[in-house]
Amino acid sequence: MSWDWIYALIGFLIMFGVLGGIGIEKPRGMSVKMWCVGYLAVALGFDVLVILGLVRQYAPLNNLLIGLSAGAATGLAIHVMHHINEEDIHPTIMG
Repeated sequence: MSWDWIYALIGFLIMFGVLGGIGIEKPRGMSVKMWCVGYLAVALGFDVLVILGLVRQYAPLNNLLIGLSAGAATGLAIHVMHHINEEDIHPTIMG
């Protein structure tokens, strides 16, 4: 396994762990407002890392960012799946 994959895997585990820690589907031990602030902090921190990765062109950071992106996408997919399942249980009428 190359270092590129290792950095990407580390990034995935970090992001998925952070999102899982604050709660992917619902807040864990905090108010909804603090949960949203946590997600905002994760997003802004990610944005800063992306800017640094683009400016510095530092390969390990860019590979870490790929993993962070994958972790965020997986967290979002789980979150959305929760809403899909909720909609199946309690359908709402739009219109």
